[in-house]
Amino acid sequence: MNLAMVRYLIGWMLGVESLFLLLPTLTAILYREHVVLAYLGAAAICMAISALCCHKKPTNSRFYAREGFVTVALCWIVLALTGALPFLFSGEIPSVVDALFETISGFTTTGATILSDVEALSHASLLWRSLTHWVGGMGVLVFMLIVLPLAGGQTIHLMRAESPGPSVSKMSPHMRDTAFILYAIYFGMTVLQIILLLLGGMAFFDAVCTAMATAGTGGFGIWNNSIAHYDSYYLQGVISVFMILFGVNFSAYYLVLSRRFRDALRIEEIRLYLGVILGFALLIAFNVRDMFGSFFESFHHALFQVASIITTTGFATVDFNQWPAFSKSLLVLLMFIGACAGSTGGGIKCSRIVLMFKSIKKEMQYLIHPRAVRVNKMDGRRVQHEVMRSVNVFLIAYLLIFVVSILLVSLTCEDMVTSFTAVATTLNNVGPGLELVGPTANFGFFTPLSKIVLMFDMLAGRLEVFPMLLLFTPATWRREK
Repeated sequence: MNLAMVRYLIGWMLGVESLFLLLPTLTAILYREHVVLAYLGAAAICMAISALCCHKKPTNSRFYAREGFVTVALCWIVLALTGALPFLFSGEIPSVVDALFETISGFTTTGATILSDVEALSHASLLWRSLTHWVGGMGVLVFMLIVLPLAGGQTIHLMRAESPGPSVSKMSPHMRDTAFILYAIYFGMTVLQIILLLLGGMAFFDAVCTAMATAGTGGFGIWNNSIAHYDSYYLQGVISVFMILFGVNFSAYYLVLSRRFRDALRIEEIRLYLGVILGFALLIAFNVRDMFGSFFESFHHALFQVASIITTTGFATVDFNQWPAFSKSLLVLLMFIGACAGSTGGGIKCSRIVLMFKSIKKEMQYLIHPRAVRVNKMDGRRVQHEVMRSVNVFLIAYLLIFVVSILLVSLTCEDMVTSFTAVATTLNNVGPGLELVGPTANFGFFTPLSKIVLMFDMLAGRLEVFPMLLLFTPATWRREK
C-alpha cells in the first residue's frame, strides 16, 4: 500500500474542496449573512490540511487498484467530514451526526435531509447543499484528474473506483481527456438548464441551486415543499426532462457530439431506461387519474416522480406517499433499478438489469440445449466474463448490505415500511422514501446509530459498494512481502 500517494491525493482533494467552499463564502458576503466566517474558516482549514498533505510529493508515485479504491473511499469520507464544518461553525446544524448526515447526503447525491425547515437556512448554506450535489454527481476525483498530472495508466484506478456502473468507458485514449470531456458535457448541460429555468421566470439563485441539484441527481430543494413550490408546468417540465437527461450514460452524449448517431442508438441500456420511464409513467398516471383534474395533470406528475425516482434525484411535486399502493410499489421498484451506468444517477443501474436478464435467458437456453455454445452480447459486442462476474458479485454484496442495514435500522424504528424504504432510498441514493421518510418528511427522527448506518449506505451506494467494503478488509492494508 503506497500510503504516501494516498495522503498526497487526499491533500489535492481538500485543496479542490477549499476552492468550492469559496462560492458559498462569496454568496454569504453578497447576501450579508453571518455565516461568512463559518465558510471562510472551513475553506482555510481545508487549504491548511491540503498544504500539509501535499508539501512533499511522494518519491514513489505508482499506485494500483488497491490504492485507487482506498483513495476514493477515504477521499469521500474526508470530503464529508470537512464539508460538514460550515454547518457546525455557523450553528445552523449544531449536531455533529446531523451535519455529517446532511453533508454525506449532499455529496453522494442522495438528497435525504434531517432538516424540518429548509427555508430557515442561509443562502450560503442552500448553495453549499446544492453544490455538494453538483460536485458529487460527476465525482470530485474525476474533476481532480483534470488538474492533477498523473501517469496515464494509473488514473484508470481512480476513475474505475468512483464511476458508477459495471465498467468504465474511455472516451479518449487518455483518462485525463476523458475526465475533461465528462465535465465539459456536465457543465454545459447545467448551464443550459439554468438558462431554460430563467426563461420560465425562476429567480437566478433558485435556478442555479435547482440546476445543480438536478445535474447531480441529488434533490436537495431550497423550499420546504420542494419543486411543488413552483406551480408551473413549464418549470416542472424542464426539470423532468433534465432529470431524465442526466440519468443517461454520458458516453451517449459524446457519441452524439462525435456524430456517431448510429452507435448512440444501439445502446441497449438507454432503450431500457427510456422504456421503463414511459411505461411506468403511464401505469401510474392511469392509477392516480382520480386524484387529479385531468389525465394530462396526472401524467405530468407521474412522469415527474418516475423521472425523479429512477434517476435517484428525489425531487417531488406532490406527496406521492398518499398515492395508491400500486403506484408506490412501482416507485419503490424504480429506486432499485436506478439510472444508466456512466450517469450521475444511483441505483443498481439499467446496464446491470440488462445483463441480469441476458444471464437468465442464457441459463434457460442452456437448460434446454446443454451442448449449445452461447455468449452474452450487449450493444452488439461480446460481454467479457469479468464484467458478468462483477455484476453477480456486486448484487450479492449489495443484498448483504441491504439486509444487514434493515436489521440494524429496525432495532430503533418499529415501522417496517419506513425502515425498508429508508435503507432502500439511502443505499440507492434516492432521497425520499415512504411513510415516516416520505417526500414531506425528513430523517431527523432516527437515532444516531440508525443515521450512521444510513450514512454508510449512502457512501456504499454512491461508490458502488466495494471501495467502502475494502476499508474493512485486513488484506487491503497488509504490506506485500
